[in-house]
Amino acid sequence: MNRVKSRQQIAEEYGVCRKTLYNWLKQENIQLKHRLVSPKEQKEIYEKLGMPSRLN
Repeated sequence: MNRVKSRQQIAEEYGVCRKTLYNWLKQENIQLKHRLVSPKEQKEIYEKLGMPSRLN
């Protein structure tokens, strides 16, 4: 988890579409600052949503 990922890549890890990921992030009050998701932001996502079963 030391490289940036796109929001699409993270959605694919969870096996959902990007829109569903956006809804989950909104429910958990996770705000991403840039288009690419930094390792720090990924850590927050994984802590709040749980580790995806399809990690790349």
